[in-house]
Amino acid sequence: MKKFFTLGLVVLLAVSLLVTGCSSKPAAEPQKPAEGGQPAEQGQAQQPAEQPVLRVGFNAAFPPFESVNDKGEFEGFDVDLANALGKELGMKVEFTDVAWETIFAGLLAKKYDVIISGVTITDERKEKMNFSDPYFEAGQVIMVRKDYDGIKSEKDFAGKKLGVQISTTADEVLTRMQEGTGEYAGKKVDIKEIKRYDNYPQAFLDLQNGNLDAVVVDLPVGVPYANKHADKVKLVSDKPFVAEYTGIALRKEDTDLLNKINAALKKFKEDGTYQQIYDKWFK
Repeated sequence: MKKFFTLGLVVLLAVSLLVTGCSSKPAAEPQKPAEGGQPAEQGQAQQPAEQPVLRVGFNAAFPPFESVNDKGEFEGFDVDLANALGKELGMKVEFTDVAWETIFAGLLAKKYDVIISGVTITDERKEKMNFSDPYFEAGQVIMVRKDYDGIKSEKDFAGKKLGVQISTTADEVLTRMQEGTGEYAGKKVDIKEIKRYDNYPQAFLDLQNGNLDAVVVDLPVGVPYANKHADKVKLVSDKPFVAEYTGIALRKEDTDLLNKINAALKKFKEDGTYQQIYDKWFK
């Protein structure tokens, strides 16, 4: 009796399991991964792409192009132009203040992507780097003390002590004059001394203190300084004795960035952005 009871119980249990299995729902199919490779229930919100950076090298002792204000902030024409470029290109701008005599080496060493620092476009510089379309027309002018009349033009440089910022085009022009090379071949000028400074404010101070006869400087730098310190210095003429054009310097291989910068500069001149920045610093 016990044997039959046990057997019946086994049969009943088997039937029960069979019925239960037939009435259960099929197992859910695994969900397909969501975009990004993660299952939908485990996926995380997609993070925005990191904004590319435009690294700008400059010498922040060249007002009104670039300088450091009383708050310790960079300011100037080139600073505003660089920030406008960053906005137009969708890039975050990072500035690096560099001594002028090493600024080009830093670009070639990839310490920054561009130089926006009142750089004059010359054939010699174009051999080593690319330049944007010119964004400023300038040239070299002569600054003297207010009460000094010993220099009327560059033809009066003989026997004079002249100051420049080291490695600038003013330095190069005076060197060619003194050596009688380049455009001054056969027209050598016996300049008594060319004194080279790390920045123009140092040269201006030496001029005011009577240690120089004149300073040769870029027109857009010399004009505002002479206007601000009219009681101490003056320009021999506001017409440059050497015409020059300013551009943004880049490495030779960075042609894509060069094309984007040129397109942005063209747009700025068409939509009034350039004029607005210019008027802020030069009017």
